[in-house]
Amino acid sequence: MAAHTEGSEHEHVFLGDDHDNNARRVWLVIALTTVMMVIEIAAGTYYGSMALVADGWHMSTHASALLIAAIAYVYARRQAHNPRFTFGTGKLGDLAGFASAIILALIALLMAWESVVRILHPVAISFSQAIGVAVVGLLVNLVSAWILKDNHHHAHGHHHGHGDHAHHGAHAHHGDHAHSGAHAHPGAHAHHATDNNMRAAYVHVIADALTSVLAIVALLLGSYYGWLWLDPLMGIVGGLIIAQWAVGLMRSSATVLLDAIPDRQKLPKEIRTAIETEGERITDLHVWQVGPGHHAAIVALTAPVARSPAFYKAKLERFPELSHVTVEVTQAA
Repeated sequence: MAAHTEGSEHEHVFLGDDHDNNARRVWLVIALTTVMMVIEIAAGTYYGSMALVADGWHMSTHASALLIAAIAYVYARRQAHNPRFTFGTGKLGDLAGFASAIILALIALLMAWESVVRILHPVAISFSQAIGVAVVGLLVNLVSAWILKDNHHHAHGHHHGHGDHAHHGAHAHHGDHAHSGAHAHPGAHAHHATDNNMRAAYVHVIADALTSVLAIVALLLGSYYGWLWLDPLMGIVGGLIIAQWAVGLMRSSATVLLDAIPDRQKLPKEIRTAIETEGERITDLHVWQVGPGHHAAIVALTAPVARSPAFYKAKLERFPELSHVTVEVTQAA
């Protein structure tokens, strides 16, 4: 996705392949979720169901998180060519995910607290009405999951038929320290892309559906056995689900924001294997994510015979996830 023409500077557009399509789907799910959120919170308050209110607030956290994600999609697209963003705007989705995760964690604590209060001070519940609204909420969650499902699976490795927009020309430069450097974009369309916004949205919708199921079970058992305490207990369970999701999202997004490589990421090792073949030795290697499915790398190496940076850059073209590569070569003493 990073374009380059002769006589122009490199662009650093590292948005996900499905950036615009993801944004449209997020807006659609926001509309569905917001309508159902209002209905559930109002109905739960009127009928005295804490589980229903908890499910409504759970939906509100989902809608809030998706709204942050949607705004991030819009801003990332509008600012994609802004030179102020040195490595593009691909990380805005991760920043939005981290911010929404903090909000979700706070709301989860509030839900748990309100549920505890309801356990200590139980109120009458209109079970039949509350169950009807909870079932509708579950249906909305399932529809939302279906809308986001294709993006979720796509983000786990479906390949595209797009052409390769890679930059196969190396821009070598010689410095005062007797080394050569190359700056290139060997793979613009990255495969196996993971969009943290869409991945988190999909998982969260499933969590919403689970919370709806818990609410329905609590209301059914409560109406049959008279267990009023079970309803707010499900509110606590719903809060724990949100908290667990929030922690997971904070971890995954923080990893990207801090330029850390996940433990499962094999790319640095694969780069070393590709480069160190004829006596070369990598002396400094930095690999980090700059957008969904896009990684940048800085490779400094020594070699018995200092070939051009383009030679080593060509070795890395097998990795489509490498969208921005800088190579520095120094001849071994």
